[in-house]
Amino acid sequence: MSMPGFTEYFGDFSEGVHGFIVSSILLPAAFSSFFAGHLADKVGRLNAVMIGAAIFACGAGLEAGAVHLAMLIIGRATAGVGEGFFLSTVVVYICEICPPQKRGPIASLVQMLTTLGIPAGYFTCLGSVRIDSSLSWRIPFIVQAVLATMLACCCPFLPSSPRWLIERGHPSQAGPAMDRLELSLAELRKELESANAPSEDIAGAPAHVASKRLLRVFNKNNRRQALFAAFLMGMMQWSGIDGVLYYAPTLFAQAGLSSTQSSFLASGITGIVILVSTIPASLLSDKWGRRASALWGAATLSACMILIGSLYAANQVHNGQGAARWVVIVTIYLFTIAYSVTWSIGFKLYASEIQPAQTRAAASSLAQSANWVCNWIVALITPILLARSSCAAYFLFGSLTLFTGLVCLVYMPESRGRSIDTVHRSFEQSLPERLSAIVRSRWGERKGGNEGGSTACRSDSGGKMSEVSDSGSSQA
Repeated sequence: MSMPGFTEYFGDFSEGVHGFIVSSILLPAAFSSFFAGHLADKVGRLNAVMIGAAIFACGAGLEAGAVHLAMLIIGRATAGVGEGFFLSTVVVYICEICPPQKRGPIASLVQMLTTLGIPAGYFTCLGSVRIDSSLSWRIPFIVQAVLATMLACCCPFLPSSPRWLIERGHPSQAGPAMDRLELSLAELRKELESANAPSEDIAGAPAHVASKRLLRVFNKNNRRQALFAAFLMGMMQWSGIDGVLYYAPTLFAQAGLSSTQSSFLASGITGIVILVSTIPASLLSDKWGRRASALWGAATLSACMILIGSLYAANQVHNGQGAARWVVIVTIYLFTIAYSVTWSIGFKLYASEIQPAQTRAAASSLAQSANWVCNWIVALITPILLARSSCAAYFLFGSLTLFTGLVCLVYMPESRGRSIDTVHRSFEQSLPERLSAIVRSRWGERKGGNEGGSTACRSDSGGKMSEVSDSGSSQA
């Protein structure tokens, strides 16, 4: 929408219309993603991905061929419905076809490839912006339609999820699929039994039974985890990350990069920075604690946003000159790095880890829907805020990120290396009990580090004290 060819074809419009066009893909995605799990259980993982990819391809085709603004918005809404269906189902499918020992690294490829698409999209626009016709903005949509069609066409040639086939009562069909995937039947049956669904026909259940399963996330034993996961996934967007990604050309132009090509180049570099920082974050995700990642991320992200907002509020950023504009540009890059190595990976893992097995799919759908809804609001209001005030958006995102960090400080139990039952008991604690457990945990770690003999012994003692403290906090 920042391309000259786009504005020449459709004309200029207000910031509110700008935000509505950008965000029109998100609310339909939030709606369809809430029901994506039921569709995947009903027709199969690959069929759900294929349906979603086909719908997305149709929407992208409408965008590419749009002759007026209404057709473009309808195309984006259609693409959003398809995206909501296939995006979360792809992750479920990958998790179900991977051996347990390889599941983490392979599932992380989804996030890494998603971040790869960000610079690819920016550089596609950078290459087509020079075309002196409407093809300058149609080509990116054409590329999207072609890629989605390729995904839909590949699905019939992939092995079905053995877990879904067994749940549907087709163990004979699951055998060949497991041979292709080199999965062990014993491991798969053990995993199904641990999830309390060895023979439950989810897809064939009556509608009222499926509805009860969906509402189970709100019962007394599960709602705290489900609502906290939805809160975290929603606040991921209120950090401002997608405001930065969607409107990066506008942000860089506001900071002094006046050329359209320069702003798209800077936006493409932002995508590369996110991709490069996501790779080590994915590989080291099990080395860092989820709680520490949330707190350090909140501190860094809020500091970046408040710094940029303060520079604009003090009128230190002058278009085309001055050092402050480079501080803004560098801080935007630091913000994207901090988000990629903390909240981007940690919150998504945590939102799934804290859920009981029987409600994990429904709770994850709820959390993803919350993410899409907040994404839609952020995309809608960001251009309006930027037009009304150069600093308002940054102060809003910075304050909400800081608030999220405070909530995590007092409410978020650690989940890394702990069983689901232990984490579940932590959520059953009252707030005073949880704060007391956190203080005891920190005191135990500090005491263990100070009372050891040699350096090696202090390290060993500290580790034991930490284990005892974790155990104690989970049973408080």
